[in-house]
Amino acid sequence: MNKKESFLNIADEVMEAKENKKPIVALESTIISHGMPYPENIAMASKVESIIRENGAIPATIALIEGKIKIGINKDELEYMASSKNILKASRRDIPVVVARQLSAATTVAGTMICASLAGIKVFATGGIGGVHRGAEKTFDISADLQELSKTDVAVVSAGAKSILDLKLTMEYLETMGVPVIGYGTNEFPAFYTRQSGIFVNYKLDTPEDVAAVILAQINLGYKGGMVIANPIPEEYSMDKDLIDRVIKDAIGEAEKEKITGKDLTPFLLAKIKDITEGKSLDANLKLVYNNAELAAKIAVSLSRLT
Repeated sequence: MNKKESFLNIADEVMEAKENKKPIVALESTIISHGMPYPENIAMASKVESIIRENGAIPATIALIEGKIKIGINKDELEYMASSKNILKASRRDIPVVVARQLSAATTVAGTMICASLAGIKVFATGGIGGVHRGAEKTFDISADLQELSKTDVAVVSAGAKSILDLKLTMEYLETMGVPVIGYGTNEFPAFYTRQSGIFVNYKLDTPEDVAAVILAQINLGYKGGMVIANPIPEEYSMDKDLIDRVIKDAIGEAEKEKITGKDLTPFLLAKIKDITEGKSLDANLKLVYNNAELAAKIAVSLSRLT
């Protein structure tokens, strides 16, 4: 066992899948600990894992618990991550501190990518990636997710980036960092709650097999870095773009009045959007997460057949 592996605690099911080259899909835990209320978060996490199994892959929900990097968590650990009030949030900068001090933390997109890569998992399903925040030309508020995508070899299936962000600058930043953005069945970068953004992706692919072939080519070329598989929310659950744009504008205005910035801004905006849309945004969030889990499982299955 090398030093990196000594920090990993891989669930038996995930280890068996690795040993037998079965498809595995990594899942984040921030959405469990910080993204949804209890006990809805447990129901969501359980359903996501079920969807992945139904589509032929093994789910590996990732979390840091008492200093150990858990690759796959059991029911007791899920309950702990979902209900405890003392769960931190871990991105790249936080993982060494959390591990060294034997703390517990939910992994962000960047944090999950790092841990998945340590465990040799190539496909990861999430809701939406972080991005460039509005006003970043003054604040330099840019999610660590974007740099992680340029250096860590994991393909991330998401419904684009959260629409509270500056999506145009997010795409520009990903281009600068050399991160491929693949539109799944679309030429347009999805905007989380809605399918439309008016911003074009680099490439459009229409089948899991096609996506898996691109992932394998990137691996075989020895590229460092991952890619974004931008999977739009299903049509029947997509919210009206004009409505979402107005809601976000109002929420941002309220945040500015109350001088809410930094790490407190995103949860504030998401909570306001939920309130203003009478919970419709939360339902849309659930549906897009389930949709991403299904696609990620199908991509992981296709990738396993090619390798």
